[in-house]
Amino acid sequence: MNVRKPIRKAVFPVAGMGTRFLPATKAIPKELLPIVDRPLIQYAVDEAREAGIEQMIFVTGRGKTAIVEHFDIAYELETTMAERGKDLSVLDPTRATPGDIITVRQQVPMGLGHAIWCARAIVGDEPFAIMLPDELMVGEPGCMKQMVEAYNEVGGNLISVLEVPPEEVFAYGVITPGEQKGALTEVKGLVEKPKVEDAPSNKIVSGRYILQPEVMRTLEGQEKGAGGEIQLTDAMAKMIGDQPFHAVTFEGRRYDCGSKIGFIEATLALALEREDMGAEVRAMAKRLLAD
Repeated sequence: MNVRKPIRKAVFPVAGMGTRFLPATKAIPKELLPIVDRPLIQYAVDEAREAGIEQMIFVTGRGKTAIVEHFDIAYELETTMAERGKDLSVLDPTRATPGDIITVRQQVPMGLGHAIWCARAIVGDEPFAIMLPDELMVGEPGCMKQMVEAYNEVGGNLISVLEVPPEEVFAYGVITPGEQKGALTEVKGLVEKPKVEDAPSNKIVSGRYILQPEVMRTLEGQEKGAGGEIQLTDAMAKMIGDQPFHAVTFEGRRYDCGSKIGFIEATLALALEREDMGAEVRAMAKRLLAD
């Protein structure tokens, strides 16, 4: 039996300036904007932990130190809450095992591929996950857990995909599909933002990856691609054919929290599902829509 190295590390590219959400993101990282009462980055880290990932690697930029603070122990806050008899369990998900939160700086904004390459020393020679916190994935089990289970079956490189209406493919990275077996589809090629008539499928790449460490070598010598940035899609495309490459069709929902409408949709959808507020939110929405 082929023993595969487990997926222990996840890279979170969080260096972006969040200009779409200005002025809210002038002083607060967009990854800390809350969906109801939990920051966006927390959903991604929880998803990683559920999948058995131990080390969280944040690729940050200037003004992003608050993300690390969020996962630190806050003595004053916890002491005050304890003295007042408040429930401390709300802070449990924000606590990391010492040494399991690691940050590296991406000093120049040169694209997703470059952000991943900045984590090369920490990733080392292990396969690793990449999680884009802007894409909020809701499923049982979570998206990364579904991917790790698929990885344990086939190894190699995996990307999460979702099926969208064919007329929407122009906005995404799209796979050229090969053989399909259940939720797994062999990846024969990757196209970034194709014209609708040229798209090889309606399966779009959706913000979750498991890649072999060789991708770092590919990124090392890569030329700038679309938008003058080093594109992760280009590096992955070069590895197709050299290593197993599969797509996992995610069983669940995706919210694009990089856009204001997606952010509001996620907030509303998750609030409606909450036992502590769902009924009130539903009544409030009906009242607002009736006006």
